[in-house]
Amino acid sequence: MYIKIVTTVVFLSTVSMFGHDERILHYPNYQRYTSEDASKMISSSTGTLADVYAPLAEYIVSKCALSQVQGIGVDLGSGPGNLILELCDRTELHWINADINPCFFEHFYREAARRKLAHRISAIFADAHYLPFRDNYAKVIVSRGSYRFWANKERAFAEIYRVLRPGGMAFIGRGFPPNLSVDTAARIRSHQNFSYDVRKAGGELENIMKQLNIHDYEIIYPQPREQTTVNYGVWVFFRKAGETANSIPTQQEVSKGLFVTSRIP
Repeated sequence: MYIKIVTTVVFLSTVSMFGHDERILHYPNYQRYTSEDASKMISSSTGTLADVYAPLAEYIVSKCALSQVQGIGVDLGSGPGNLILELCDRTELHWINADINPCFFEHFYREAARRKLAHRISAIFADAHYLPFRDNYAKVIVSRGSYRFWANKERAFAEIYRVLRPGGMAFIGRGFPPNLSVDTAARIRSHQNFSYDVRKAGGELENIMKQLNIHDYEIIYPQPREQTTVNYGVWVFFRKAGETANSIPTQQEVSKGLFVTSRIP
């Protein structure tokens, strides 16, 4: 009964802010998000992008001061989960792979087990515009390379803010961390057939923060030590107001925060 009441309140507040959107998925769409899509990204994550995740995890842990933080972390659009596994190696958090394509999850669980991290991770189907978590659930939410696909970015960022615990942090963006070598960044970019204006992207992120009245934020344009013209991308780091206790979550606490199907209106 309690969960139903909470989910109804959350849904009404979401509708009042943004209205109903038929594009939001409340359950997997295997015609739109396929196993072939997952296989391509898995291949990329172990090939072209393989060298990104460890430096990015190191940078996130340093930027968000996560080395001794306990609780729950979410990687939104984690796909194969490479970033999560690197974050598990560097933090004490329980990490959740929240992705719109569940076809990634078999690979994700298998890799976690191979690295003896299966007890530190979970996975759940999630549309960024309507996250399947209760309010004030996660200590940190990260996402690399996914936000550009969100149809309504303002709504998705509002959902991220809702799910963060008081004092929680988010690190969302695309590209590379500044501690990735220029040679590696240049090699990766040489395999990519797209480009974008980082200042324009950063301006969009800043406008979203202002629209949502998020005041504690920073737009980050990573600058490596070496001078370069390589596009290192853009990130937004923000914090939810307030403070929260630091404690190791039990599996029951991890599960208690998931709406799963009960959040469907």
